[in-house]
Parts: sequence; C-alpha cells; structure tokens
Amino acid sequence: MIKHILFDLDGTINDSSLGILKAVKFALRNFDIELTDNVFLRRYIGPPLMDCFMEFNGLDKENAQKALALYRSYYNVTGKYENSVYNGIEEMLKRLKEKGAKLYICTSKPEDVMRDIVYHFKLDKYFLALYGASLDSKRNKKTAVIKYALEQGNLNSNECVMVGDHQHDVLGAKENGLKSVAVTYGYGELEDIKNANPDYLVDTVSMLEKVLLKLINE
Repeated sequence: MIKHILFDLDGTINDSSLGILKAVKFALRNFDIELTDNVFLRRYIGPPLMDCFMEFNGLDKENAQKALALYRSYYNVTGKYENSVYNGIEEMLKRLKEKGAKLYICTSKPEDVMRDIVYHFKLDKYFLALYGASLDSKRNKKTAVIKYALEQGNLNSNECVMVGDHQHDVLGAKENGLKSVAVTYGYGELEDIKNANPDYLVDTVSMLEKVLLKLINE
C-alpha cells in the first residue's frame, strides 16, 4: 500500500512559468543571449539550472554559476511570486490528506525558495514535510532530493510514490525504488517522459487524483 506521496512543485502543483522564464531571460541577457522562443524556454523549468545554462547555452561552469546568481537576484525577490496553483490541486490535496495519505513536497528548487512559495499560497497545511535542493548544489538533482526525503522522513520506498512532470522525477523515483506518476500538463517533454517509463501517466489533475486515491486504497 502507498502511504506517502511526494510531489514535485513546478509544473505539478503550480504553474511557475512566468517568473522562471523572466528570470532566465534576465540572467542570459548579461551574456548577450536573447531568448524569445517560449517553447524552448520551458525546457529550463524543472532540471537544475546550472545544467541548463551549460547544456542549452554553452556556458562553462564559471559563467553558468554567474548566470545562476543573476537568475536568483530576480527570481528570489520577484519571480517566485509570479506564479499560480493549478486548478483542482488544493482540493485534491485536501481529499488525499483526509483519506490518510502523508504528503510531501520533493523538488529540485532551492529549499528556502520552495518554502516561500508553499507558504505564500497557504499550501503548507497539507504537507507533512517540505524537501528541496541545497544552495551548495550538493543536493540539486531529483535523485538526490528524493534520497534526502526518504532519509529525513525515515520513509520506506515501497510505501512511496513520486509525482512529477519531468523525466527526472520518473528516473529519480526509479533510482530510489519508488513508484512514479508523471503528469503531462506541466513542462516536461512528453516523449522524454514516456521514454522514462513511469508507472502511471496522467493528463489532468482530476486523473491524477483518481490514480493517487486508487494507490492509497490498494
């Protein structure tokens, strides 16, 4: 039986695209990189940003760190609140909690910023614990954050499921022995998500709720 549900944040709980994309553009202008294709820009949402700046923009590690600092100078003040919770999410969280499920946030977003967002939208009352990335980049990939959540919460991986919108959520779950539910309404590329082979694939919040209610009642 599944007792513990770990949720990604961006693209799963909330639509954070506006603030993230504005912060990415702000950071890259310092390197004379002007991005206007929002479809391409969505690839920056979810994975560790250092990796994105190096892979997508050809920055070396030093310049990627500078870009990340610029990103944070905008996002940590303004961008994190340019954000909205997906319709139906809060109602789903309430019903899952009422059914006895233990809920957690598990994201590669820096933990302090994640907490600001969760508290800003008054969602903290639904979650038993909030787990995010460390600022020193030692815990920034989803596999490491999931491992951290399992250790800190003393959770049995066989009793957990990871919910996210990106291939990294699915792969991180597999590497830690968890089941996974991938959502397609977020920012991950559908082909990449399918290639990661999640246990469940859902297109809407209502479908997500049905799958999770089924898992906790099996």
